[in-house]
Amino acid sequence: MLFTRHATSTLTKMASSMSSSSSSLLSTHRTFASRALLRRRHLQKKTTRFTKPASSSLSSASVADNKDKTGGILPLSVQDMDNTILITLSASKNHEARRELLTRHIMQVDGVTHESANRTMHKISVANEEHLFLMSLPYKLGIGASITAAAVSFPLCFHHDIVYWFNDVMVTTEVPPQEDLETMLEVGSWAWNWMEPPLGQLSFVILCLQAARAQMENLGLRPYYRWIKEKRACRLAEKFPAYNRKLIMDYSRTDDFLRGTY
Repeated sequence: MLFTRHATSTLTKMASSMSSSSSSLLSTHRTFASRALLRRRHLQKKTTRFTKPASSSLSSASVADNKDKTGGILPLSVQDMDNTILITLSASKNHEARRELLTRHIMQVDGVTHESANRTMHKISVANEEHLFLMSLPYKLGIGASITAAAVSFPLCFHHDIVYWFNDVMVTTEVPPQEDLETMLEVGSWAWNWMEPPLGQLSFVILCLQAARAQMENLGLRPYYRWIKEKRACRLAEKFPAYNRKLIMDYSRTDDFLRGTY
């Protein structure tokens, strides 16, 4: 009888313990499942937030309404940008931004519309191109001389009649027998006797000048280019004293010599 009671009590405790363990396991499983569900919902929200459907992307990219996802106007040119963006681009030496910034300054000073300010801006642009031919003449002469020398070097080395004439006028060296001047390469071999020293020396001079120019660029030196740019900017600012001197000079500095001509 005592043994039966003891066994019943033991079985009751074991059943109670198993029931408690099952409840604990069930509770733990529910907790992990709840956390996983919350994690999935959070990821879905992030995906929805940063990913656009294709149809939404197409509709927002339409030219008709020209609006971004926030509902604001999407700026497609410098005329659509606000002053803060223009000032930032102007500090980055963007010429179009500097032009638009100066145009808005003209609107503010003269109290006119954007269209009228553009007419004044055109006068400033034309005045900035005065004496442009003389200022860019050294660059044009350098381009022309380089192309001419490259083109002339071929007939001076390989053309029989030109080589013979050049030798008669400038060199006066002994002329080889006619059987040694039957091909272009034979003519070139004869002409190379006097063409090699000047061409070799010029090549070495150009190589040294290129090395010097590379070091000048490392130091930020562009003497002639910077001098004529500053002179042109000062002249333009003096011609239009009613407007901000810095804005006009910044516009002139970033205006290329051949802008719009090619």
